Amino acid sequence: MDAEGIQHVDTDMEATSGPFSVTTDWQEDGNEMTGNQFQQPDWQVALWAMAYSLIILVSITGNVTVIWIILAHRRMRTVTNYLIVNLAFSDVSMATFNTLFNFVYALHNDWYFGLGYCRFQNFFPITAMFSSIYSMAAIAVDRYMAIIHPLKPRLSSTSTKVVIALIWIVAILLAFPQCYYSVTIFYYPRTVCMVDWPDDYGGTHQLSYQFAVILLIYLLPLLVMLVTYSLVGQSLWGGHIPGEARDHYHIQITAKRKVVKMMVVVVLTFALCWLPYHIYFILGSFNRDIYKQHYIQQVYLAIFWLAMSSTMYNPIIYCCLNQRFRAGFRHAFVWCPFIKVSEEDRMELQHTHTFRATMSRSHRKDSTYIHTSIKTPNAFDANAAINSDINSERDACMQLKKQTPLNTYSSHSTCAEDTKSPADTLLQHNN
Repeated sequence: MDAEGIQHVDTDMEATSGPFSVTTDWQEDGNEMTGNQFQQPDWQVALWAMAYSLIILVSITGNVTVIWIILAHRRMRTVTNYLIVNLAFSDVSMATFNTLFNFVYALHNDWYFGLGYCRFQNFFPITAMFSSIYSMAAIAVDRYMAIIHPLKPRLSSTSTKVVIALIWIVAILLAFPQCYYSVTIFYYPRTVCMVDWPDDYGGTHQLSYQFAVILLIYLLPLLVMLVTYSLVGQSLWGGHIPGEARDHYHIQITAKRKVVKMMVVVVLTFALCWLPYHIYFILGSFNRDIYKQHYIQQVYLAIFWLAMSSTMYNPIIYCCLNQRFRAGFRHAFVWCPFIKVSEEDRMELQHTHTFRATMSRSHRKDSTYIHTSIKTPNAFDANAAINSDINSERDACMQLKKQTPLNTYSSHSTCAEDTKSPADTLLQHNN
């Protein structure tokens, strides 16, 4: 995808770039080649190297930590989080196998890594990007089903793994032409890695494939997420939420809003980071002369940096906007002297059943204390008041059910649920 290299070399040995690659012009003067007009001073190379190194360091550290948080804690193993694991794996793979090598190629316009890695480099970025964006699309659809259609069957962990496998299979098939047509060609004094399409650069095969890729790995999934999150947002912020009409479910609604806001930020970040990249190559498809401008290397390095930086933002977003991930990051970096892990952080990552059992035992102790203390007039404390409110609400609920036809009473608002303690209600927030 990114190392596609030089797509067409015409009779005067003028090399022009193809999709997802920077260009360098080498002009033939008789039998002698002139030098590289895009060579940069050492201080610019050093600045770009630091900028790209930052992406690799932050992306690998952050995404590996996200994967550990989810897989090491049973409470975090949900449908949404399994898809987040796949998203994190795609991002860390992109940062590891694509960012550095394409930066070196864009900087020197000389392919040092052989034919095998040339094929991989043209193949893998499309695969990883497809996996990333369709993981986000699957999360959007899952949130839509959970919030808009809560009574319909949800994906199980097994089904989610099947979906992830299908995403990778389709991604591999989509990227296969890039691998199949990849070649390395030596033009003194350099080697180029390129995709040698059946027709010339800018021909039907290349343009059709390029626009199909942009449609399938950018425009279509973004459209799906725009529609699903718009409908979810309308329900959560501006309308009726099926099965969530009771006032004491406000905590659940708030939790769902937080998850949706987090994922919307992830999607917007991805879309904005990759937008200039796709525009760059769409313009280049219609006007190859832009690749000959003296400033194009700096433009490409900036655009490519922005696109690759999308791999490092998600862990930061999770940490800032999700309490459980924040607790997980504190656990992961507890060895840092300035990071403290609180008891609340430990409880956040406990398995749900363990958390329920702990809170249930605590509630039973409170109830025992209330029953033994109620004999004295002055022993009526806040816990007794809470229990009294719960009992009153339960009695009102039972009376309402007697007066309300069965088919008009919400199946999600049963009196059995109303008897739950505030601690139990806190536990029901949807991941």
